[in-house]
Amino acid sequence: MNNILNLIGRSKELLVDDIATSNKDLEKIISFSSFLVLGGAGSIGQAVTKEIFKRNPKKLHVVDISENNMVELVRDIRSSIGYIDGDFQTFALDIGSVEYDAFIKQDGKYDYVLNLSALKHVRSEKDPFTLMRMLDVNVFNTDKTLQQSIDNQTKKYFCVSTDKAANPVNMMGASKRIMEMFVMRKSKQIDVSMARFANVAFSDGSLLYGFNQRIQKKQPIVAPNDIKRYFVTPQESGELCLMSCIFGENRDIFFPRLSEDLHLISFADIAMKYLEDLSYEPYLCKDEDEARELAKTLPEKGKWPCLFTSSDTTGEKDFEEFFTDSETLDMTRFENLCVIKNKALYDEKKLNNFERTIIKFKDNLSWTKESIIEQFFIMIPEFGHKEMGKYLDGKM
Repeated sequence: MNNILNLIGRSKELLVDDIATSNKDLEKIISFSSFLVLGGAGSIGQAVTKEIFKRNPKKLHVVDISENNMVELVRDIRSSIGYIDGDFQTFALDIGSVEYDAFIKQDGKYDYVLNLSALKHVRSEKDPFTLMRMLDVNVFNTDKTLQQSIDNQTKKYFCVSTDKAANPVNMMGASKRIMEMFVMRKSKQIDVSMARFANVAFSDGSLLYGFNQRIQKKQPIVAPNDIKRYFVTPQESGELCLMSCIFGENRDIFFPRLSEDLHLISFADIAMKYLEDLSYEPYLCKDEDEARELAKTLPEKGKWPCLFTSSDTTGEKDFEEFFTDSETLDMTRFENLCVIKNKALYDEKKLNNFERTIIKFKDNLSWTKESIIEQFFIMIPEFGHKEMGKYLDGKM
């Protein structure tokens, strides 16, 4: 934890005050409650699962499509926390499948359902097929599991949004903004809460996670030098989700308070800190060819080839924001957390048309990226999408 904090330029854990103040209530509520964590083997899902597990829940079931990550989650929990008296089980299931629906039909009785599943990569919007899956995972699976929670009289449903849903410029952010609209519609039948937060440092598949892979494989470190992001640690992401799930009122969206403890830092700066932490001197290269070639010889001399360039790919947002000017904030309830207070505002006609159109595309097994983007603009007229013609898969 401390090492990650140092790499992202911080010395203090973000939510330490609120967790300390709330921990007795958290432990009491969790010990008497049952939980279902969806997408529980991803980086955020694992963090949330561990936060619940260590407070001794009555029942904790975890679902994720990744069998390997689920195995690692169990090994991690057994090797660090150990065991609980309650019912702890994991299930390698696709939330969109009939097998998952049968699983829910068999029991489905949970006090809290937490949905951490998401397609989160900007690179997933480069083709129409992965983009459609992004809609399935981020929007329609959320709506389905919400309805199942309503049918099973679940006390509370929590799901993760993203800071990129505030004035979205990429389709991942837009899909999460549309998800928020669907959640607001169901909020008339069940209490819901959400969280928007920053990049999770060294989460699976992230650029920072990739730094570890590049070092292991003796490959160059590559990062944009013109993009700054807010970063939270995996543990902080779990704490934030848990706080919103347990203490969020209906339709609340939690996000971390900006302060000297949470500030923007560039990927290139983190790369420099990362290499220095490993006792390597960063060596700046002029292009990919030079970086690949020097990776064969520089590491043994205590240097590591780096390529830091400006971003020119589709979907990158110039800056990050957790809320929009039109949203109402509660800045006083918590020390380190802020809350967006929402009314059940949504356009029923738009939601129904969007759903019908996407179903029609899938029934015909035919759609284009442009046809989906058109639907995004209907749902979010101010959508700031810009097609640059270049994607991250086209770069090293």
